[in-house]
Amino acid sequence: MGGAGATRRAVLGGGLAMAALGSGRLAAQAPARPVTIANAAGSVNVTMQQLMKQQRYLEEFGLAPELMHVSDGTRINSGIIGGDIDLTTMSGFAQVFPAVERGAQLKLICGAALLPSLCVFTAKPEVRTLKDLEGRTVGTGSLGSLLHQLMVGLFNKYGVDSSKVKFVNIGASVDVFKATAVGTVDAGTGENAILEQLDDYKVRLVEHGNMAEELPEYTYQGGWTSQRTLDQKRDTVVRALAAYAKLYRFVQMPEAQDAFLRARRTVLPGSGDREGLAQWHFIQRYKPFAVDLVLGPERLDYMQKLNLQLGTQKQLLPYDRVADSSVARDALSLLA
Repeated sequence: MGGAGATRRAVLGGGLAMAALGSGRLAAQAPARPVTIANAAGSVNVTMQQLMKQQRYLEEFGLAPELMHVSDGTRINSGIIGGDIDLTTMSGFAQVFPAVERGAQLKLICGAALLPSLCVFTAKPEVRTLKDLEGRTVGTGSLGSLLHQLMVGLFNKYGVDSSKVKFVNIGASVDVFKATAVGTVDAGTGENAILEQLDDYKVRLVEHGNMAEELPEYTYQGGWTSQRTLDQKRDTVVRALAAYAKLYRFVQMPEAQDAFLRARRTVLPGSGDREGLAQWHFIQRYKPFAVDLVLGPERLDYMQKLNLQLGTQKQLLPYDRVADSSVARDALSLLA
């Protein structure tokens, strides 16, 4: 990714038929269009990217994809702004709003995982409720990051004074959970799939800690690109979103189980099917992925208000300044 510093994980795929923009019909064969997509790292995301490769949806829409995983959302921003990345489709996006406020020409173009896939766990017997965390330590990422925002959103809902909580920057969710399990912090986030493995990890779910149920208004992941890319490669971006819409529809159907687990074994060979099945059960139970792609104003306003509360953003930005819903709608027209 050049200056963005991401690890490249995928090779260029071959192009098949080119989808005709504005209709569901396929045009005659044409050279595949290159597209570079960088998404947040994490076990579900890397599995979804491998599933995309297996299903070849991007190639179906006439694209030659290069897929990357990036651990830091700010690196995705810098890669998109610098032109090394065309778009991201599955990443936390709280940092997009302050970047736009500072003048970055970025546009949110789709939803991905609409529900958080995390829960709040603890290994401390004296911690049972969220209120018990006042005066205690909670593992998160950096202040204003996705993990920190989620915890503040949950505390807001249940009357917990966030100023009385000591947030500890541990890093990614997997590291936060490890610190939680060994008691380095009093509580922290972990994947929802851990609910099926509580005895293995010797942790408990904090009351009201299932974020998929408690924070349905928090949009966990979305997609964005630069205005420059939309001006120059809009058709390519539309095709990419159509491919992801098809992926989201597929993975939320029961018949996708074998393909999902096969993809997971490929990218996470050291992890057994038990954890994979737990993730699969989460997807089937909550149907978190945005099959219609469009992110409405109410979801973006909620995210911005959390930014305002945390001081990472100074003003509520109008929807049209931060988002372009027409890209998602055009992508959906390719699936008609």
